[in-house]
Amino acid sequence: MSGHCTIERRPSRRTTAVRPVPGPSAKGPAHGPGRRRGQRLSRLLGNSVVQGVLILVALVWITPLAGLLVSSLRSEGDNASGGWWTALADPSRLSLDNYSALLKDSGIAAAFGNTVLISVPTTALVVAIAALAGYAFAWLEFPGRDAVFLVVVGLLVVPVQIGLLPVAKLFGAVGLFGTVAGVVLFHVAYGLPFAIFLLRNYFAEIPREMLEAARMDGGSEWRIFSRLVLPLGRPAIASLAIFQFLWVWNDMLVALLFADSGSQPLTVALQSQMRQFGSNIGVLAPGAFLSLVVPLIVFFAFQRHFVQGVMAGSVK
Repeated sequence: MSGHCTIERRPSRRTTAVRPVPGPSAKGPAHGPGRRRGQRLSRLLGNSVVQGVLILVALVWITPLAGLLVSSLRSEGDNASGGWWTALADPSRLSLDNYSALLKDSGIAAAFGNTVLISVPTTALVVAIAALAGYAFAWLEFPGRDAVFLVVVGLLVVPVQIGLLPVAKLFGAVGLFGTVAGVVLFHVAYGLPFAIFLLRNYFAEIPREMLEAARMDGGSEWRIFSRLVLPLGRPAIASLAIFQFLWVWNDMLVALLFADSGSQPLTVALQSQMRQFGSNIGVLAPGAFLSLVVPLIVFFAFQRHFVQGVMAGSVK
């Protein structure tokens, strides 16, 4: 019997090393100079778009102001014959005659002085009273402090129009109606709730340890307020002063009701000029620009403090 021998061959197991697929190295095209140039180009385009939008917004905002300025420097006949942009072709026709005539007008000059007499004391009183009240509500303990502060906050929702007639009757009874003092008191009364609310919240962010250290050193409350709190609150106080000044300077509703012909501010005087002489651009244009340029000067003079006051709430 012949034997049959079967030989099984098993497949040999060979280990095949898997070679990694070469990826983009740190110096490859994905991270190389080309990508860096693309990133710089995208940042440059993004900045250019933002700058272009800001320039466009600035031009839109400045164009009416430039038109008002040019119109105030032209004669009444030139303003009637064409638009203000036509004066750019012949700038030699521009002059300051309208401003000299406006300042010689006793009514406009007195109205400008009344505007200063109303705006400056109102702003000073609101800032001073609000700073004292804000410090008291933030750091002094007295009975009913929270209840009184809630009343002050509640007064924020009271519109000015509601108090016009009752306060007018009250001022008429005490002899303040039709005076500069009456207009100032009304603006102070309605400006205080927001001012107290703003400064109280700002003063409350001052570290308590700083005030306690000042008290331990023997500092009185007035000394702490004047030497520590006021310097720290300068940005908020400057922002409040700018807002209050602009609001009072540009107000016409309150002055139209509470001021008479001898105490009317510039806004009411210009409105009366428009009513009497129709479209008298020779008086209205320089008067309106004169009324506009003072708030701009105030804003740009305190711009640094205003920006600090606006940004203070976002970094605390």
